Amino acid sequence: MNVLIVEDEKLAVRKLTKLLEETAPELVIKGVTPSIEATVEWISENRAKGEEEPDIIFLDIELADGQSFEIFNRVEIKSTVIFTTSYDEYALQAFKVNSIDYLLKPVQKEDLQRAIKKFYDLTRSVKTQPAEPLPSSLENILKSLQKQQLPPEYRKRFLVKHGARLLSVEVSEIAYFYIEDGICIFKNQQGQKFVVDYRLDDLESSLDPDRFFRINRGMMVTHQAVTQIQPYYNNRLALTLKPAFDKEIIVSRERAQDFKNWMGK
Repeated sequence: MNVLIVEDEKLAVRKLTKLLEETAPELVIKGVTPSIEATVEWISENRAKGEEEPDIIFLDIELADGQSFEIFNRVEIKSTVIFTTSYDEYALQAFKVNSIDYLLKPVQKEDLQRAIKKFYDLTRSVKTQPAEPLPSSLENILKSLQKQQLPPEYRKRFLVKHGARLLSVEVSEIAYFYIEDGICIFKNQQGQKFVVDYRLDDLESSLDPDRFFRINRGMMVTHQAVTQIQPYYNNRLALTLKPAFDKEIIVSRERAQDFKNWMGK
């Protein structure tokens, strides 16, 4: 089974690739395209070479050069489509094309598993009933969509140790998370340190991406904590944070452009 990923955010591509490897290792990613133009070109060239159509296209709606619905006006899409997007207002339009599911970012593993299972179920149905059209199950899709359209539930607070007692800390009070000696710690806006029993990977998927950004393997920051951004060698960025951090803070080269986009939202 072949997959095409249409996504203009490198971090989103990495996260989806990782989830696919964990969820459906039998799926082979045949291509990644970041724009409408690149996608139309990839599909056209793929057909010209006589290659098989992708079985699934994971398609972000908001691309750098416009909404990905334009792709359907430029080239015939024969593949099954699963939309991935941060916005739910395009939901009904998404189901007017070859879409079987609509995943809101950040994509959750269980949602991806459900979408892939739906694809396999529909594929088996077509194979056992070749004379019947592909079942749309529109009513069930819309019911599922109504649930997805609810605002994503991000973590609101953490229960942490503070001396001999437990303290509930609101996410809005946190300046940044970081890893120190294998332990995950956050500092609040007053500079107090608290240990949390989570990995940064887990926190990245449970915290609002509009508020927190993973700048490298060992740190996640908020907008409010960033007081200065400077170019750094090898296309990286150096940050100054408040409250102060006692080590050099570098945004990795792979995340630098996404970080600048995030800071400019």
